[in-house]
Amino acid sequence: MNNTEEKELQRGLTNRHIQLIALGGAIGTGLFLGIGPAAVLAGPSVILGYAIAGIIAFFIMRQLGEMVVNEPVSGSFSHFAYKYWGSFAGFASGWNYWILYVLVSMSELTAIGIYVQFWWPDIPLWASSLFFFIVINALNLGSVKMFGEAEFWFSIIKVIAIIAMIIFGSYLLISGTGGEQATIQNLWNNGGFFPKGWLSGNSENGFSGLFAAMALIMFSFGGLELIGITAAEAKSPEKTIPKATNQVIYRILIFYVGALIILFSLAPWETITDKSSPFVMVFENLNGLKFNLFGNTIDFSRLIANALNIIVLTAALSVYNSSVYSNSRMLYGLAEQGNAPKFLKKLNKNHVPVMAIVVSSIFAAVCIIINKVIPEDAFHILMSLVVSSLVINWIMISITHLKYRKQKELENSKTLFPSFIYPISNYICLIFLFGILIVMWFTGLKISVELIPAWLIFLYISYLIVKANKKKKSL
Repeated sequence: MNNTEEKELQRGLTNRHIQLIALGGAIGTGLFLGIGPAAVLAGPSVILGYAIAGIIAFFIMRQLGEMVVNEPVSGSFSHFAYKYWGSFAGFASGWNYWILYVLVSMSELTAIGIYVQFWWPDIPLWASSLFFFIVINALNLGSVKMFGEAEFWFSIIKVIAIIAMIIFGSYLLISGTGGEQATIQNLWNNGGFFPKGWLSGNSENGFSGLFAAMALIMFSFGGLELIGITAAEAKSPEKTIPKATNQVIYRILIFYVGALIILFSLAPWETITDKSSPFVMVFENLNGLKFNLFGNTIDFSRLIANALNIIVLTAALSVYNSSVYSNSRMLYGLAEQGNAPKFLKKLNKNHVPVMAIVVSSIFAAVCIIINKVIPEDAFHILMSLVVSSLVINWIMISITHLKYRKQKELENSKTLFPSFIYPISNYICLIFLFGILIVMWFTGLKISVELIPAWLIFLYISYLIVKANKKKKSL
């Protein structure tokens, strides 16, 4: 083994990096673009849905945070599943997470190309995807600090955008310049706070519309577990991880719930479609609003439309940047466990797992080919697998934590960052997640649920093959 391979991951992520990485995970395309379909199903009650899903996400983060603060290692929850649950659990959770974010990378690269076409429609989708594919991977190959800096500034842009949206929306409501339809009463008018039913096509008031929307809402919070992946490269993880984790809950309340209260007040919820978001709705209400600047007439609505595109482009770049980082570290952790080829442990001079980045990127690059030759409908099958993988990921984190705590109790060992209301929070999370699967089955995402057992069987067969190869080599 050469000197490069003997190096370890470097703790180059500072407190400000960890804070903004955690915040960036809570503010993504799910907030900017994913609200529309959920709002169509649930109306204003989608606000409550985001609050509930945010609390579940916080519970999951606290469970993961307890483990990574005590053992800040590469591979994160895959390491803990391997150590406290069993070798197959470690194998399955690691590879499930890796494929999840390969597919997320593919979708975000596609989204990036679409956002670029807003300004330059003649640029092919695959060309924009390829350009940012090269840029983001180059950043990650540089050093972990370069990744941290990029994610720091991506997150700053998103935070400023949300704060500006809340302030601007509040101004429109208070000043009356948002129009006659802009009123806080939009939250309970037009059918009430729970205006839509769902069961048997019922359109009367009820909670079932919110239940149906929960399956969509939950996936906005995918990516929060990235905080656990950073543990092996965080400076003073025993301080930075708990601080970042605890701040997530009120960030969710401010940035999701706060923004949604303002935005749903600006116009009746019926104006939202499954192809729009409340953010887009606000800008549409500004059509024709202009002002003079140094003698020049500025179209305010066009200006904000451009700003929105910058924001959603930044959100997509942030998610892809995080995906490259987390995928490479998960592969590195799997290689350390012996559940992935040893060459994936190779680090470059900057202590970055170069081969893990290259291999992950090769698979993500398939999306560039998809964008070139395959119709858009073919991509929906891949996204169904994303949904399946995310549910598996959160369920395995919560179960692994139960096993982790049981082992610590047997050892009479106290942890540095105990999870919130253990084990009640674990059972709440598991009931919620299995409930999400039931909702998915009845709300058009049946294929995602059906893919879960097929995917687990594939993982188990792959595990048996790897296990057999290990045994053969040891003979």
